Amino acid sequence: MRSDAAGTPRATLGLKLATLGGVLFLHVPLALIILYAFSSEDKTYVFPPPGLTTEWFAVALAREDVWQAVTLSVQVALWSTGIALVLGTLAAGALARFSFFGRDAISLLLILPIALPGVVTGIALRSAYHAAEIPFSFWTIVIGHATFCVVVVYNNAVARLRRISPSLVEASMDLGANAFQTFFHVLLPQLGSALLAGALLAFALSFDEVIVTTFTAGQQTTLPIWMLQELIRPRQRPVTNVVAVFIIALTFVPIVAAYWLTQGAEERK
Repeated sequence: MRSDAAGTPRATLGLKLATLGGVLFLHVPLALIILYAFSSEDKTYVFPPPGLTTEWFAVALAREDVWQAVTLSVQVALWSTGIALVLGTLAAGALARFSFFGRDAISLLLILPIALPGVVTGIALRSAYHAAEIPFSFWTIVIGHATFCVVVVYNNAVARLRRISPSLVEASMDLGANAFQTFFHVLLPQLGSALLAGALLAFALSFDEVIVTTFTAGQQTTLPIWMLQELIRPRQRPVTNVVAVFIIALTFVPIVAAYWLTQGAEERK
């Protein structure tokens, strides 16, 4: 690592090449999916594509099953994000501000769902629903997604709470504010960007989750499961690629927005 005249560290050529290789490894497959969505033939995995067209977008937009899958995925993501905001914020407030027996164990249990493979969480929930004789429905999907959405909101909220000076809360209490007034007028403005970033990330994760969405709501399935079912039909692959582009776009926007919010909050401090 070298430094320039101002003393700012500069990356070596090897580090730059390694970074470029990592970026290409992650994003070249996404770029190929976007390219294949415009292929003029249904043999979508021929490179380079024989021609380019936008007809598959019209075909995808005209299919009712695509819209049903999108609608279900958005509804599940919204409900899961809402539940995660409430539970994640309350958990972060308790664990960041109070010391009690078992706090570290509870923190580990809250983070564990995001570390476990999705298939493990899906199998565990499926077994629990079967044992409790709970039929698979829209709400079983929401509960499954909320298990890992809570982690995202919790991590954002607890990190921000640990950087907020306790003296702000103490000053609010000394001036006569009760707990609710302190939360809404002192803590919430400080937490706002962190909670919004956590909600955006939770929505993006829920929208494209595959494993935990194996519980169908009637005859409807979420968008990732619909894509898996369509991949076994060769002539439907161009439509599947188009839907994949929609998923990339819909998850890219909240992730970038969350990054911008967190970076902006850091720069203002």
